[in-house]
Amino acid sequence: MPADQQPDSRAKGEEKPLTSLWERLERPAPAPRSTLTPERIAAVAVGVADAEGLDAVTMRRLATELGVAPMAAYRYVSGKDELLELMVDFVYGELAPAGTGADWREVMRTLALRTRALLLDHPWMAQASVLALTPNQLAVPERVLTALDDLGLDADRMMAVFRTVTAYAKGAAEAEVDLLREMRKRGWTSGHDTRTGLAPQMTWLMSTGRYPAFHRYALNATRKDDPQWQFETGLDCVLDGIAARMGI
Repeated sequence: MPADQQPDSRAKGEEKPLTSLWERLERPAPAPRSTLTPERIAAVAVGVADAEGLDAVTMRRLATELGVAPMAAYRYVSGKDELLELMVDFVYGELAPAGTGADWREVMRTLALRTRALLLDHPWMAQASVLALTPNQLAVPERVLTALDDLGLDADRMMAVFRTVTAYAKGAAEAEVDLLREMRKRGWTSGHDTRTGLAPQMTWLMSTGRYPAFHRYALNATRKDDPQWQFETGLDCVLDGIAARMGI
């Protein structure tokens, strides 16, 4: 077809395909005098979110913290949505999946423990709503699927193993983050403070006799203030269940 007869998609009102943040960052425009980098932008934004929460992160606040003109960061990110994507990728870099050759269970256990640590260090991550694929995010399932690849599982079962462990890790860690957040709001700094604060409700509820199993737990449990033990015990149950179910 002659060049002058080639169809023009834009003639029908179709939008030009979007370019992802990560594709753009692979080919940044030259700026030899600039000290601004995606890594610096992400690190500063993450620092603000860690200290003050996600709502404190704005493009104007970011510019102030970076000591640059308000529009400078827009050379890398188009707005707060892409900034959040950059922040999430930066934090996921802390997961650093175990090296090659590790046993599948070691890889999964390490991933779960580091996920918990990540969420405790960056509690805003539990509230970060971002549907995107980033390099460091994708490196995590890549490492896990590699560890599972020689165990005779099909692709769907390998992904089910990955999602089961990450669902447990995120769910348990986010519950811990939520509890710590509520404790801080009420000025409670320990499990003892929390139990003391909730004592009136607990005393009445236990007196009704409707919750005998929970009452026995409350009287006899010795690991109430050991979230690390609670997390690892639950994790081992998940991994044992996967091993038994999948025959690996």
